[in-house]
Amino acid sequence: MLPKTRDSWTYLYAERCRIDQDEKAIALQDLKGKTAVPCASLTMLMLGPGTTITHAAVKTLAENGCTILWTGEGGVRLYAQGLGETRSARRLLRQARLCTSPALRLKVVRRMYEQRFPGPLDQALTLQQICGKEGVRVREAYARASRETGVAWGGREYQRDDWKSADPINRALSAANSCLYGVCHAAILSAGYSPGLGFVHTGKQLSFVYDIADLYKAEITIPAAFQAVKDGEEGMEGRVRRALRDRFKHERLLARVVDDIDAVLDIGEAPEDSAFDEDAAAPGALWDPELGGVAGGANYGDGSDEP
Repeated sequence: MLPKTRDSWTYLYAERCRIDQDEKAIALQDLKGKTAVPCASLTMLMLGPGTTITHAAVKTLAENGCTILWTGEGGVRLYAQGLGETRSARRLLRQARLCTSPALRLKVVRRMYEQRFPGPLDQALTLQQICGKEGVRVREAYARASRETGVAWGGREYQRDDWKSADPINRALSAANSCLYGVCHAAILSAGYSPGLGFVHTGKQLSFVYDIADLYKAEITIPAAFQAVKDGEEGMEGRVRRALRDRFKHERLLARVVDDIDAVLDIGEAPEDSAFDEDAAAPGALWDPELGGVAGGANYGDGSDEP
């Protein structure tokens, strides 16, 4: 299921340019000239400040299953998003059921934490105890990266409305995490899940994005951020983004994200209903309290099944 998402490039960030359709792809145009982008293999396009995009380009990206995100400078903030790759709601319905049942939600939360540790967690551990173990794991990840790179670490601290006041390592971590959030967001949308129905995090439209991104920070973004600061402060945010782009590709992150989400939500092996993806205008089923669902696109007023 969704092989395109798993096999695609991760993302492309653009700013201060115009984006047009170019034959069956798109092209970025700025003062330096024109750059063609084969969007058939692109998962996500992040549009930063100073970008304009034509209707034809958006249509081409959508037809190729490429998610569009409108972001702040460097991809640090997300303002709007496009559609994902699938039109089936099967995964979304599963996610909503698990999210709204406290007992089922707790099972998902435990599976999410188990993904971060080398072995299974003791079933006797409470959620508070598991969160404590997670806090220790993250502190050790920061300390290890600091020892390996020689970059001083005084703790995670920054002001969202005063970017320049943060020290270099905190700015690098924020830039790295923003890239990770974008890739996880694109994978969530492409697979048909909701970014707002979180399990550990809650209350925001990106809660599930934060849940999934936390599975990979200690492994990917923390080492990359510390290494970028070690290499110097000049152009640091840009170097972090490029390093993450290469690392995402090397680690085949997109291939992992969809599988990991399916695993923590125990989505099962039932085949995806592809009818909606083949025809986006195809009617869905109608809910019935006894039957569960009946065919849509039919008039049931006189007992006839004629549409």
